[in-house]
Amino acid sequence: MRVVQEFWRLMATNDFHSATAVLTDDFMLEWPQSNERIRGAANFAQFNAAYPAQGRWVFTINRIVGNETDAVSDVSITDSVLQARAISFFTVEHGKIARVVEYWPENYEPPFDRTKWVERIE
Repeated sequence: MRVVQEFWRLMATNDFHSATAVLTDDFMLEWPQSNERIRGAANFAQFNAAYPAQGRWVFTINRIVGNETDAVSDVSITDSVLQARAISFFTVEHGKIARVVEYWPENYEPPFDRTKWVERIE
């Protein structure tokens, strides 16, 4: 789990090339929702560096669970305009991140009146 914490610390610097220090050379990131894949640590860094932003990216770790080979993180991400959340499943090999499968759920309003059974999270 330490390598996942370090990954998010490095991402928070907004020097995305620095994050490659904790990735294997053949690192792979998959986004099942859009059927996309990034192969290679260098491509990952270049993608993030080129991604349009309204300001500095801020990464807030909500939770990380796992062990030395598998971990899951729940991270909130914002550039002061866009607000998103990423649920990321990490595979670690020899102390570096080899693979991430990541989901970006969208917020939505409850579909019907559930107030008898639920309360809103603020």
